[in-house]
Amino acid sequence: MQQLEVINILKKNLNFNDDSIEKLKKFTNRVLEENQNYNLIAKSTETQIWHRHILDSAQLVKFIDFNLNSMADLGTGAGFPGLVLEIFNKNKAFHVKLYEKSPVKRRFLRGVIKELRLNAEVLGDVRDEVIDSDIIICRAFKKLDQIIQVSREIARKPYKLMILKGQNAHKEIKKSFKIKKYSYKLENSITNKDSKIILMEINK
Repeated sequence: MQQLEVINILKKNLNFNDDSIEKLKKFTNRVLEENQNYNLIAKSTETQIWHRHILDSAQLVKFIDFNLNSMADLGTGAGFPGLVLEIFNKNKAFHVKLYEKSPVKRRFLRGVIKELRLNAEVLGDVRDEVIDSDIIICRAFKKLDQIIQVSREIARKPYKLMILKGQNAHKEIKKSFKIKKYSYKLENSITNKDSKIILMEINK
């Protein structure tokens, strides 16, 4: 699926406006430029960046209440999904926090935020932080049981947990719930028939 097809889905199915699409174009160009020097995304996914990274991240807008105060993206990498969701966000009071341990990626993220005038903050390794966000999201971060453990250790209050997962989602849920069970919903990914979105409510 190429750029024009993805943009059509972003507009028609996910309600991205023209301004957001222009920002996504600038963002993807920056990622591809910087990827020539640093490994922001896998080289093998460069030609599929709109499908594999932009659309995969953007589909979370269907599940996020942007009237809440803030969202934390754990291990955001090049800004997926956090920056894509901030580009969509129209509520200036909604604050996006991007946690990334790589100094190179943090520098890249700050440059994009400044250039596109986004309301996002870049922070360091999530294990060194305390999170007070209403929503915690992640993509390609850690195994589910590790995500739950880390988020519970650093979160100050109850939160919604949204995780983009591949075909092992069911297996990871089964393993994670051996000790403690959580209420959850599984949603189908629009970018891969075998991938899932795990939606959880975590009470402290």
